[in-house]
Amino acid sequence: MSEPNALLDALIEESGIKRASLAARVNNLSGGRTSFDHRSVGRWVAGQRPRGRAPQQICDILSAALGRPISLGDIGMAAAPGAGDADIPMAIFVERAPSLWRSDHNERSDVRDAAPATGVDAIAPVWAWESPLDDIDVSRDGQAVVGLEHVAQLRSVRSHYEEMYRRVGGLTVRPRIINYLTTEVTPLLRGSYNHATGQQLHRAVGGLVAVAGICAYDSDYQGLAQRYFHQALRLAKASGDRGFGGYVVALLVNQALHRRDYRQAISFAEAGLRTAGSQMSPALATDIHAMQAKAFARVHDLAQAHASMRQTEAAAERIRRVDEPPETDYVQPGLVETQFAEALFSLGDLTAARRFADDAVSASTHPRGRVNRLATVTKIAIQARQLDRAVESASAMLDQATGMESRRLFERFRQLRTTMWTHGDAPGLGEVVARIDDVLTIPLT
Repeated sequence: MSEPNALLDALIEESGIKRASLAARVNNLSGGRTSFDHRSVGRWVAGQRPRGRAPQQICDILSAALGRPISLGDIGMAAAPGAGDADIPMAIFVERAPSLWRSDHNERSDVRDAAPATGVDAIAPVWAWESPLDDIDVSRDGQAVVGLEHVAQLRSVRSHYEEMYRRVGGLTVRPRIINYLTTEVTPLLRGSYNHATGQQLHRAVGGLVAVAGICAYDSDYQGLAQRYFHQALRLAKASGDRGFGGYVVALLVNQALHRRDYRQAISFAEAGLRTAGSQMSPALATDIHAMQAKAFARVHDLAQAHASMRQTEAAAERIRRVDEPPETDYVQPGLVETQFAEALFSLGDLTAARRFADDAVSASTHPRGRVNRLATVTKIAIQARQLDRAVESASAMLDQATGMESRRLFERFRQLRTTMWTHGDAPGLGEVVARIDDVLTIPLT
C-alpha cells in the first residue's frame, strides 16, 4: 500500500483551493480529456499518482495560486519507478510486450525467477487502468492485415488453453501458450488494423496474456505472473473493455491473497469494483466480493468480512451465464461456498466453514476446482479433529489430481501433509501421508 501524500495535502490546504475546484482546473488544462472530481483528488492525497500530464498540471495550478514555483517533488509526485511502463503509449507497448514473451520462451532465468514488484511498481498499473481516458486510437499500419477472423481464432485458442490448464495444470500449459504468443500473436499485434478491429484484437490478446499469467502463477513464478497480469491490464485499457480490466484486477487480487498482502488485495478489489462499474459482470463481482471477504477474514475484520459475504450473495443472485464473458466461466456452482469456507475458517467458525465446504464439494465443477475444494474440506476436517473425514477427502483429492502438474497444488498438498503428520496415529492417516509423499516426489519441470 502507498503512503498518504502529506506534501500535496499541505499545499492544497495552503492554497485554499477546494478539491473539486482543483480537479476542475486540471480537467480544463487537459482540454476536457480528463474527468477528475473531488474523489480523484482524495485518491491523490491518499497516495495515488494520476496518469499523464496531470501531476505537472497540479504543479502549475498550485504555483499560480501560491505565487512560487511548485515542482513534482514538492507535491510528492516525482516520477515513480514503474509508473512510466504502466502508462506507455500503445504503439510503444506493442513493440515492448513481445520481448517478455520471447525471453520467457527462451527460459531466461532472470525473467522467470524475478521477484514480484512491490510498492508503487505493483500499484501503478492499476492506477493507470483506473485513470481516464481509454486509448483514443489503437489503429496500426503493419505488414500483415488483421481481421476479425484472427480475433476469433485468438479467442478460441484462449478457451482451449484455459480448459487444458484446468485439467493438467499450469506447468504443462505454460510453454505452449508462451510459444503461441511468441510465434503467432506477435505478428498480429504488430500487424495492420483499424481502431475498431484493434480494440477487439487487444481484448483477445489480453485474454491470452492473462492465461499465460495464470500459468506462471500456478508454476510459482510470481514476478513473471505479475508482469503478465500488468500487460493484460494495459491491453484491457486499449480494448476499452472495463469489464475485462476488472477480470485482470481480480487475478491480481488472488495473487495478493496468495502472497499474504491482504490490504493490497482489499485495495485492488475496491479498485476493480469501482472502475469497472456497470461493465463488471455479476459473476466477476461475485468472485471479487468473495475474495474481499477472505482478505478481511485474514486481517480478522469480522464485520467487513461478513459485509463482503453479503455483497457476494447479492451479486451471485444476478448471474445469468448467457450474459457472462468467457473469462468468468470459472465462477461455477460451489465457488462461493469454497471462498466462504476459507473466510470462516480464518475467522475460527469451523462449524459454518465445514458446512460451506461440504456444499462446495457436492457441486459439479472442473477437475482443478474439485481438487482445491477437497483440499479445503481436508484442512477444515483436520482442524475440527474429524480425522475420518480428512482421510476420505484427502484420498479423493489425490485421486482427482492424478495427471496434474501444478506447484500451487503441490504446495497445498505439502501443507496438508505437514498438518496430517501431527495426527499420524489416526486410522488411515498414515496411508494418506504416504500417498502425498509419493506425489511430492514427482519431478516438476
